[in-house]
Amino acid sequence: MRVLMISDVFFPRVNGVSTSIQTFRHDLAARGCETWLVAPEYPARWQDDARVQRQPSRYLAFDPEDRMMKSGATLDACRKHAGNVDVLHVQTPFVAHWIGIKAARELRVPVVETYHTFFEEYLHHYLPLLPASIARAIARTFSRRQCNAVDAVGAPSQQLADVLRRYGITRPIETIPTGLNLDEFAGGDGAAFRARHSIALDRPVMLLVGRVAHEKNIGFLLEVLAEIVRSVPTALFVIAGEGPALPALKRAAAAAGLNAHVLFVGYLDRRGPLLDCYRAADVFVFASRTETQGLVLLESLALGVPVVSTAVLGTKEVLANAAGALVVREDVAEFAAAVTRVLTEPALRATLASAGREFVEQQWSSREMSRRLLGLYEELVRTKRDDSTTTRYDSAA
Repeated sequence: MRVLMISDVFFPRVNGVSTSIQTFRHDLAARGCETWLVAPEYPARWQDDARVQRQPSRYLAFDPEDRMMKSGATLDACRKHAGNVDVLHVQTPFVAHWIGIKAARELRVPVVETYHTFFEEYLHHYLPLLPASIARAIARTFSRRQCNAVDAVGAPSQQLADVLRRYGITRPIETIPTGLNLDEFAGGDGAAFRARHSIALDRPVMLLVGRVAHEKNIGFLLEVLAEIVRSVPTALFVIAGEGPALPALKRAAAAAGLNAHVLFVGYLDRRGPLLDCYRAADVFVFASRTETQGLVLLESLALGVPVVSTAVLGTKEVLANAAGALVVREDVAEFAAAVTRVLTEPALRATLASAGREFVEQQWSSREMSRRLLGLYEELVRTKRDDSTTTRYDSAA
């Protein structure tokens, strides 16, 4: 099986989509499935493998972390694979979607698209002058049209698949989460991270890893922190990530008198410093309302860091019956009480830590998820071949 993936984002841009692409490509290769990736160039370099094709891109003033690929060059890059791929896999809904659809038609191969982002609860944060109800309606219409333009849709969670069906999407929808490659989550030096950032070894640390964006609900976590420091006065909240909400969050932390309790460390390299950061934490906290899966929850559990989180949309599926996690409502007092328990009860923390990795190993292996994705590719190829055979037979008749 030979697959051409196309995405508007990839490393060094750090987010869940980049992680998903990297994880699936690694495990598909182990199953004998060759994948090529068309993705944008970034000012910062990344050590790509030979099958990553970077495309010229331009700066986006409204979202400086991301880039927009030049459509002509991107389409030409896809055309070079004529006769050499069996499936085209679109990973994002912007230039990659429109070029992916056109390229798949020209290459005469089936096209699948993974719906990574819950735009209904995302778009209004970036169009603040538009009423939220209108922004949500636009997002639903946009998603329905795009998903109905492909041969099949991949959803990272069953909850999101149900949402897409309610939109009126008629194409087959397969639930295929991104699993975790546990080989990548076996190291990390928490003491080294604490030393680099002058954090005492016995200081209680809560952690969030991810894009610092409005839809991640990090403002709520600052409210939780303010409640926690009343009973745990040395608590520190480490935020590893960058994004458009960063200036506002820094102002909010200062206004709440929390500067001594919040440490922003930016994006960290997944191949070392990020693992150190995870290992330095006593508890991982999460309250996003828009997550289609929540890979950082699995990463934290795999590294033996207990989780306190709400369970909404994709995180509900990840945390269903999750050992190693305390699931709470989006309520400041309830959330803060759960975090305080983990920070102040070593026996509970140890029990959750040991259970978390076993849970991930048993239920969220990336190898199993790649098997399911490969099965979807094979089914699309069979269907395309059968349709072509029927068409030729009908024409001959």
